[in-house]
Amino acid sequence: MDTKLEVVVLPVADVDRAKDFYKALGWREDADFAAGPDFRLAQLTPPGSPCSVILSVGATKAAPGSADGLHLVVDDIEAARAELSDRGADVSEVFHDAGGVFHHAGTEGRAAGPAPDRQSYGSFVSFTDPDGNLWFVQEVTTRLPGRVAPGPAAYDSAADLAGALRRAAAAHGRHEEEIGKADPDWPDWYAQYMVDERTGGSR
Repeated sequence: MDTKLEVVVLPVADVDRAKDFYKALGWREDADFAAGPDFRLAQLTPPGSPCSVILSVGATKAAPGSADGLHLVVDDIEAARAELSDRGADVSEVFHDAGGVFHHAGTEGRAAGPAPDRQSYGSFVSFTDPDGNLWFVQEVTTRLPGRVAPGPAAYDSAADLAGALRRAAAAHGRHEEEIGKADPDWPDWYAQYMVDERTGGSR
């Protein structure tokens, strides 16, 4: 049985203020319900995400601003940082973990700039919403084997597909340099690269 993460409940003190913040980031508003002064929720979805966020007063006992460590993933951390900043988020500089694994709590172990060699999963930025809920944005360009269930190589949006095409183009350029000539079968190479990347296969 598939078990998919559908929604994350985020505790906020003022739903309208939080909703305005996330909508300014480009998140889609899906619903807004109120049942009295002590119960209200608004559901929003980040661009391209299959999982939504509920901004809530009354649907969780967690204190407003207590969420710590929620993650969004992008395929270009520097472009994501620029967009977040342009849209009003107080976003950190790009960083990676000094130990080369996963970021620590708070700012401990942060090293400036993207991960060495820009390896997938290694580069981050962070930002908080008006209540102080802490988000991390992680750059994922190639899924490690086993991280994606085998199946169709589907894409969630035109932007998602365009990102995959850009990565395939860059990888194919390196491939042609290695073989020392133009590859006339590049469509087949692109297709296999993109399927493998999406499904965690080997290349």
